[in-house]
Amino acid sequence: MNTQFLLSALKVKQVYGTIPNEVIAIEQDSRQAVTGCLFICTTGFTFDGHDFYKEALENGASIIVSEKYLDMDLEKSALVIVSDSKKAMAILANRFFDYPSTKMTTFGVTGTNGKTTVTNLIYSMLREEKIQAGLSGTNGITINDELKSTENTTCDTITNQRMLKSALNNGISHMIMEVSSHGIAQGRLNGIDFGIVTFTNLSHDHLDFHGTMEQYGYTKGILFSQLGNDLTKSKYIVLNYDDPWFETYKNLSAHEVISYGLQEQSDFYANKIIFHEDFTEFTLHTPEGTYHAKMRLLGTFNIYNAMAAIASLYANGSSVERLVTILQSISPISGRLEKLDINAPVTLYLDYAHTPNAIESSIQAVLPFKTNRLIYLAGTGGDRDDAKRPLMAEKASKADYVILTINDPRYENTEKILRNMEKGMQHDNYVLIADRKEAITYAIEISEPGDILIFAGKGQENYQIIENTKQPYSDTSIIKEVSYRKYKKCIPHPE
Repeated sequence: MNTQFLLSALKVKQVYGTIPNEVIAIEQDSRQAVTGCLFICTTGFTFDGHDFYKEALENGASIIVSEKYLDMDLEKSALVIVSDSKKAMAILANRFFDYPSTKMTTFGVTGTNGKTTVTNLIYSMLREEKIQAGLSGTNGITINDELKSTENTTCDTITNQRMLKSALNNGISHMIMEVSSHGIAQGRLNGIDFGIVTFTNLSHDHLDFHGTMEQYGYTKGILFSQLGNDLTKSKYIVLNYDDPWFETYKNLSAHEVISYGLQEQSDFYANKIIFHEDFTEFTLHTPEGTYHAKMRLLGTFNIYNAMAAIASLYANGSSVERLVTILQSISPISGRLEKLDINAPVTLYLDYAHTPNAIESSIQAVLPFKTNRLIYLAGTGGDRDDAKRPLMAEKASKADYVILTINDPRYENTEKILRNMEKGMQHDNYVLIADRKEAITYAIEISEPGDILIFAGKGQENYQIIENTKQPYSDTSIIKEVSYRKYKKCIPHPE
């Protein structure tokens, strides 16, 4: 791209050195810098990109965008100083990739729990309708069913714009994105022109980052206010009517609000709910009429998730009757209260629950089918929100037996993590096991026929973070291996 045209997107800047005619790429990771690229120094939660500008120059960067003057050879590379490099990055990345989100329908789904399920439901329903769709979130980036892994639920600004441009070039007309509070707070979504934004719920999480629930809730609300005030564009906000933040969020934008919940005041609401061991059915009331809905997802929380997805697609113009039909055929979301297909005399569930509210919801979902004990493995992460740990154990205490363990220890002392969780236990039927593999093994070894076991915290994640390194790891593989050893007369050896 022509450099003068690119930089003209920034009104206020100081330029030192000779600006090259062309820029071939934009990067914020010095390791990805190449000859002829523009490198932007940004400050993150744990790093400062200004510390890596020399590496970017060594790799061939021809322009450095910075918030301060840097010691560099201005005969070889140019320096552009701005007051806010994150905002500059969003402006430059959008211009460089030619504003791809404005050329497709973009969904944004935010909330403490349910983001992955809702985005996957929207994606699956669109694909069932033969619509070219893309999905970005916790499990990575999926473009027309091809998956690529990513580091975060919400990618950085440049990765987002590059992803959207790639999606557009591959014929994608609808993009669905999980939106994390970290991503909002750090401006990773700046410049993305969302058409439909959906809110699932807000409960205790990430207070190590946000500080208070009020700040956490405010940060989520920024997404709705960023829809803008241009009513010549049809945009919609889909909100959980039953969540305490509903009233606040509905007033943050001039655009129309579509609500869902279990109360009749909602635009979409469910009643006459019947839970079965392998599916759920309910009556769904909508602006288009009343329908009998059936799905393979379990629990009240998944009724909310299903309504959120249907309401979002209704906002996009889809037929509710058709969506209800599609819902019946959608498989359970991988790692989200996923019943594992293991032929053993116990029932095994894999779940991603790592907040107090999510743990409570997963337990409530299986209690109607408990004939013997419910054994619950609850895991938390090191170097993360420690205030929620006792609350997680408190919710897990509704199970008959609890194993407290660690998802990703990172650098924090494992005994400290577990002792912090232990403070919330409401009975004595529990054990502390720091090593997650040992914890899973113990849960299965003490199980008896008729027990229900829930392994919560990581879902289908294929890694474990030890210090700052991702090590290969899989709950599913361990569960299969140990289940075979315990119940080898019942199940085939895991592949």
